[in-house]
Amino acid sequence: MSVTAVGLTLLGAGYVATDRYGTGSTENNRDAASGRPAGGAPAHAGSSAVRSADPMPTAIPGLGPKTLAEIPAASRQVLVASGQAKDSSNSLVTLWSRQADGHWHPGETWRAHNAKDGWTGDHHAGDLHSPIGVFTLHDAGGFDADPGTKLPYDHSSSFHAGGVGFDGETLDEAFDYVIAIDYNRVPGTSPLDGTQPLGSDKGGGIWVHVDHGGPTHGCVSIAAPHMVTLLRTLLPADHPVIVMGDGQSLAE
Repeated sequence: MSVTAVGLTLLGAGYVATDRYGTGSTENNRDAASGRPAGGAPAHAGSSAVRSADPMPTAIPGLGPKTLAEIPAASRQVLVASGQAKDSSNSLVTLWSRQADGHWHPGETWRAHNAKDGWTGDHHAGDLHSPIGVFTLHDAGGFDADPGTKLPYDHSSSFHAGGVGFDGETLDEAFDYVIAIDYNRVPGTSPLDGTQPLGSDKGGGIWVHVDHGGPTHGCVSIAAPHMVTLLRTLLPADHPVIVMGDGQSLAE
């Protein structure tokens, strides 16, 4: 479970990577979460970062007809987590908001991590893949206090992760803020609720959470400042969902 803090800013006809302070990035830029070089996920085909020339499209770029059909008609906020490749743990995340005229407006694009072994359409417990699909977002929580979200927020010391990640990085702050992804869980409950309607074999506990500088077990992770922004932006009345998977799968 983990993340990095680099967005994409429109520059003329193209895009240039920017760090969380708005300065242009280069290959020498350093990861905002770990201080290491930000080699992470480049913009990739099928990704939400590869936006159309229209800055306000009527359909979210990078999503194919099959994926678009799974997004509820009532959803006006769509968080797209697009993986670099089927077996990659690097992703890009963009929050799209549907305007009253039907056009979609993109927020910043942030570097992210997903599961160590990439993505799967048939997730099982312990398979080290993130599930592909469209999932609702109802509930949040964290070790730290509510930063001002409109989502129900469970503030609890039980969110402390501890231990180390796949790259030996500390996980101490990974669950400072989390948003439960409604995969094999009961919406309307704390992210800590372990009820799994599809059975324990299908896994669970899939969250958006704070990046720790390495791959996750199945979650999507973004930098702490971006988690705060996301928590403050998501609105229950807009029926937010996450669309997640590798770019090629999402383009279907």
